[in-house]
Amino acid sequence: MPTTAPRSSPRPKLPNGVRIYAISDIHGCAHLLEQMFAVIDADMANSRPYRAIEVFLGDYIDRGPDSRHTLDLLIRRSRHRNTVFLKGNHEAYFTSVLEDPSRATEWFQFGGLQTMMSYGVSAAPGLSKDEQSGLVRELTSAMPREHVAFLRQLRPTFTCGDFFFVHAGVRPGIPLSEQREADLLWIRDEFLQSKRRFGKYVVHGHTPVRQAELLENRANIDTGAYATGNLTLLSIQGNSMLAI
Repeated sequence: MPTTAPRSSPRPKLPNGVRIYAISDIHGCAHLLEQMFAVIDADMANSRPYRAIEVFLGDYIDRGPDSRHTLDLLIRRSRHRNTVFLKGNHEAYFTSVLEDPSRATEWFQFGGLQTMMSYGVSAAPGLSKDEQSGLVRELTSAMPREHVAFLRQLRPTFTCGDFFFVHAGVRPGIPLSEQREADLLWIRDEFLQSKRRFGKYVVHGHTPVRQAELLENRANIDTGAYATGNLTLLSIQGNSMLAI
């Protein structure tokens, strides 16, 4: 069921003519992403916004069934749409594993095995660290170069009008321009429990919720797609927000 933003004053606003579509935490659920693309395409055909921007808030890979196809879809989308791709903690960790395969054990524990399988690389349980490192090198050989380039070029934040888009959130009391990347990708309780304003209205994912939360100071649009089958799309135009 669609969720609308709470009525408050002053309300955050986008520049005139701009519409943003935001999606977070796809986690390899390519089939759900395709459904959201169809929703966006139908909405744009019906309303014809002056300028549409599609903002993706990270965690494209791991846990879900098809990380490879998810990246294919996003890269293809970027060729004919105005897109912004942010970095999630899963992309940050995965790229560090590519640089240092000895870190594979931790990656396997939070969804990396599913990513490997989507590229045709399978692992048996009980592998040694050397064997795990060998699998990472096999994965690197199996991945298209454009996938690796995509993951390494992700940006930490995006700002438009009164809105600040980020994967996990921000540390309260620190100016947005001075935030540490570790907080932008990983923070939870200090941010989620804060009632203060952050300088801009923060749109984020990272911490799954049953349905999108559109609060006074932030919007959480991670609805745990890989576990629930529910991938949320947030549409913003002017000072209006609608989560589908």
